[in-house]
Amino acid sequence: MTTSVIRLVMADDHEMVLHGVKAMLSHFTDDVEVVAMATNLVDALALVTKERPDVLLCDIRLGKDSGLDLCLQAKSLEPSVHVVFLTVYEDEQYLYQALRVDASGYVLKRVDGGELVGHLRRVMDGDVVIDPTLAGRIAMSAAKLNAGEFWPGAHLGLTQRESEVLSLLVANHSNKGIAGKLVVSEDTIKTHIRGLYRKLGVSERGGAIAAALREGLFH
Repeated sequence: MTTSVIRLVMADDHEMVLHGVKAMLSHFTDDVEVVAMATNLVDALALVTKERPDVLLCDIRLGKDSGLDLCLQAKSLEPSVHVVFLTVYEDEQYLYQALRVDASGYVLKRVDGGELVGHLRRVMDGDVVIDPTLAGRIAMSAAKLNAGEFWPGAHLGLTQRESEVLSLLVANHSNKGIAGKLVVSEDTIKTHIRGLYRKLGVSERGGAIAAALREGLFH
């Protein structure tokens, strides 16, 4: 097991959280050093470049910024950095997305200092750490996925509603037509479309349709 002090950069859009976690970790100075903190994506990336930390500990959402984008960009700048999400979000879809961007951990904010240090040690040893609260759910989800009990695109992080919207996009329905079929507003459909674009890594309708066909989601 790695025994050297882990150098940590933290990013969270709530300063109170940053200072609270730093205070919690101050009892473990032989294990962890918080070298810098940021409240937004731009500042966090600058600190990753400047400090070259062992671990970037960040929330999955950073106000108007995305922790997922931060993870991708941080690892592009410093491939050796381990990104661990520390968040209140227990949504499995966030976890799936975190793993898709090569995060090394997904931990809930209810964790105590000793547990967090233990998770960081495991990450430094090459493990991918998932909060125990979510681990059982993931096992059940994997079993259902293998049994074909989930909707098309679940393995890509799509929600059931996003999958339904994507199937109608593939069938060449307009936003208005999709809203009518699903009995929701066009604004709601636009929100679902933005979500599925992000998860599929595309920026427009044609790209989403191509991704769906490439993945064999709809026949």
